[in-house]
Amino acid sequence: MTEVRDIERSYQSWYEERYSNAAERDVKFVTISQQPIKELYTPGDIKDLDYFNDLGFPGEFPYTRGVQSSMHRGRLWTMRQFAGFATAIESNQRYRFLLNKGQTGLSVAFDMPTLMGYDSDHPFSEGEVGRCGVAIDSLADMETLFNEIPLDKVSTSMTINGPASIIWAMYIAAAERQGVSSELLNGTIQNDILKEYIAQKSWIFPPRQSMRLITDIFEYASKHVPLWNTVSVSGYHIREAGSNAVQELAFTLADGFAYVEAGIDAGLDVDDFAPRLSFFFNSHMDFFEEIAKYRAARRIWAKRMKEKYGAINPKSWLLRFHTQTAGCSLTAEQPENNIIRTAFEALSAVLGGTQSLHTNSMDEVLALPTEKSVEIALRTQQIIAHETGVTNTIDPLAGSYFMESLTNKMEAEAENYFAQIEKFGGVINAIDEGYFQKEIADAAFDYQRAIEKGDRIVVGMNEFINQDEKLTIDILKIDPKVELKQKDKLARLKQSRDNESVERSLQALNTAAKSNDNTMPFILEAVRNYATLGEIVSELKSVFGVYKEKPMF
Repeated sequence: MTEVRDIERSYQSWYEERYSNAAERDVKFVTISQQPIKELYTPGDIKDLDYFNDLGFPGEFPYTRGVQSSMHRGRLWTMRQFAGFATAIESNQRYRFLLNKGQTGLSVAFDMPTLMGYDSDHPFSEGEVGRCGVAIDSLADMETLFNEIPLDKVSTSMTINGPASIIWAMYIAAAERQGVSSELLNGTIQNDILKEYIAQKSWIFPPRQSMRLITDIFEYASKHVPLWNTVSVSGYHIREAGSNAVQELAFTLADGFAYVEAGIDAGLDVDDFAPRLSFFFNSHMDFFEEIAKYRAARRIWAKRMKEKYGAINPKSWLLRFHTQTAGCSLTAEQPENNIIRTAFEALSAVLGGTQSLHTNSMDEVLALPTEKSVEIALRTQQIIAHETGVTNTIDPLAGSYFMESLTNKMEAEAENYFAQIEKFGGVINAIDEGYFQKEIADAAFDYQRAIEKGDRIVVGMNEFINQDEKLTIDILKIDPKVELKQKDKLARLKQSRDNESVERSLQALNTAAKSNDNTMPFILEAVRNYATLGEIVSELKSVFGVYKEKPMF
């Protein structure tokens, strides 16, 4: 049997005799995260790998190889295209279109006013209603959004953060109108406010008050909506803001740990809420680094949940995640190339063991996708699933000297970041000091500089350019009349509802917010009375205040 030390000696001889004079020897090969890549990997690079402690089997601790024993051999990932635009009527039509094309789960994109907690008739909403997602002002809109879509038969993901508890309450109430018990609802609210302060910036309330709303959701869901994922800890937006893969991995998991600690501090048993935490990662263009990122994430989470937070239920150890291909990797130049980019990014997510997947459309760098482009994006997933053969075996890259070495390196680099965050006293203190924001800004600058210098080639943008290029694809345009229609609908709702009941429920919520009572039952009651999103947010603002970020220079 060949010994590792013999291989290492032979590798050194090979390098000196065969490779040392190679033309590319002095070229710097790195991942997108600037991790150096060797010319060749051997058993010497993973000589300390402990199979059972570092890898194990799929469905077994530490879950490096996957959270289910059969992974995609037993069940394909959920094909969940992110969609929403204009009013609830148009978005409902798009959802039914996607379901008819073979999509297996829904994912709701909200417009900017909804994300920020404003009704469509608010002055700050002018010009933005229905532009980048669907406008949802009240339970009436949520009922329309899911008209003829049975909520006990489909899982729904909703990308909402600041007003997550309100939008979730509307979904629960819409299900009630369908006769569906909340105990049967399956889906996810993103509800990841920490990454808003770090990256996406669509916050409303200050961090500590926002964390209170999140732990209220933990408690309510554990008793009344047990199948629901209460937080989707999101690295996607951290990556889209400019972070590299290592930062995405570390900052996302750090946020996840902060939610766990907040739940425990609120008096909850970790095993009562941790099994319903999920994650949301980006899939960028560095194929192997992305796969290593997912594998490292599962291992780090499992070990931390078991060893630091004392979780006993194995479901609390599982890092289940949704993936979206990288919007920031797409180019307006030669947009058809984005189909190929998306395919490779989707493939790395599948090989990395994702539980659900959104594939970006080729035109999303220009506008919301057309039906044609979103169908191509969905077909990309279906081709990977049914034609490539990559689902035939579980974790096919395991044991690769390169893959295991890169996974170990990603884990080690993430641990370095955890140590830095701990020095600040935790995630919220690090946010207050601008630590995450600066790290991301520096990484974004380095990436852009590499493109501008030509050190990193982006096809069609800084190399292989078509000088006479003209846009040849159709893009989706939102009719300005959408805003007028939505405002009119909202005005009619406010006239027809029982406004005395609305006022009583809002006052009850105000009282609950000032106390230690769980806010969810009071939000639900206000929603059932058709209080609007903006009215409920305003009531909470009067108690919690609003967040203003400290300027960083």
